[in-house]
Amino acid sequence: MRAAAFGIHIFTALGGAVALIALLEAVREHWTLMFAWLGVALLIDGIDGPLARRFDVKNVLPNWSGDTLDLVVDFVTYVFVPAYAITASGLLIPLATPLLGAAIVVSGALYFADRRMKGDDNHFRGFPALWNAAAFYLFLLKPPAVVGSILLACLVLLTFVPFNVLHPLRTVQFRKFNLVLIVAWAAMAIFILTSHFEVPLWITVTFCAIGGYVLFADAVIRATRLARA
Repeated sequence: MRAAAFGIHIFTALGGAVALIALLEAVREHWTLMFAWLGVALLIDGIDGPLARRFDVKNVLPNWSGDTLDLVVDFVTYVFVPAYAITASGLLIPLATPLLGAAIVVSGALYFADRRMKGDDNHFRGFPALWNAAAFYLFLLKPPAVVGSILLACLVLLTFVPFNVLHPLRTVQFRKFNLVLIVAWAAMAIFILTSHFEVPLWITVTFCAIGGYVLFADAVIRATRLARA
């Protein structure tokens, strides 16, 4: 059991190694490969939690903090490598680029240190530092530099706004519907990568709609309920 539990920790830590490969691809401006490796890291992050709970890793290896390990790897894969890609993309206002990159890294670090980042109902609190997804949308949409810079600045600010964001896999409300959407989102993301971000308009619109749903659906639902009360 101890060997199996430690193997799960190693599996989690592999996400950091994958992030390094993604960063090397980003330095070479192989953006499609970078996002593909970040997708592998995302898959590892989605698998290691259920495995850890299945093998009761927390109690089997009490001297090793899986939560801390997960946060370290998540910061690299969700924040640091995407922040580099965003700042090196050439898609933002040049003067604002280093400031936005620094703001992404600082806000992401603070978010992962916030003990309130996830509620009891598994909702995230504020924009959940999904900078890998933000970078993906930036490369897909390629908005004007001013628009892209403003939108990313808004996401930095939303990190500290106390609104609920769905955890697509663990939020109980509408869980089956959410899972269907995430599968569709993942399939479209793979198609977008294999097409080197050159996809039909309906794919782009649908992909953006799913992202908007995950980010703002719960906030809209709660606001509607308050308005009716």
